[in-house]
Amino acid sequence: MFAPGATYFFTVTLRDRRSDLLVREVDTLRAAVRDTMRAQPFRIDAWVVLPDHLHAVWSLPEGDADFPTRWRRIRSAFSRALPDEPGSGPRRPGERGIWQRRYWEHMIRDPRDHAAHVGYCWFNPVRHGYVERPEDWPFSSYLRDRGRWAGLPTETPLETGERRAHFNAPSPPRPEAQEAGPRTAH
Repeated sequence: MFAPGATYFFTVTLRDRRSDLLVREVDTLRAAVRDTMRAQPFRIDAWVVLPDHLHAVWSLPEGDADFPTRWRRIRSAFSRALPDEPGSGPRRPGERGIWQRRYWEHMIRDPRDHAAHVGYCWFNPVRHGYVERPEDWPFSSYLRDRGRWAGLPTETPLETGERRAHFNAPSPPRPEAQEAGPRTAH
């Protein structure tokens, strides 16, 4: 869905999920984002770069719904700035084969949805086991933003017990359920 002036959550992924290209070349990625923002402004509400994928929350200007062109510019500028890597995957004409062709986008519905997706960006390096606290991950907007969005968590989900809510992870078994044995349906 394209809505002018809306806020969106994105997941953009490299073709090679074992790669560390995004953190290794984070300055190249930052330059591609800055150049795109100069040509087609947008606000970054949250951003996290992991080795093989990134998550972002963007707010577009009023009357503007063109996030696909922005992503095309970012991915293209990043790819063009890198030397050719052998075995980078099948390509269409003009493609470098670095990125997965598609990306995930979700239009933010309300302040609660916004908070959930900003928090998801912040805690994603914790979820993947790269760090224990979001402030320890150098490729994130967490340190810039933690006081900016009122009502968002400032502790790690591991400290607050909110991990399952943030990541939809299965709950660990409760001690009483382990002791009681299997349950039967009534």
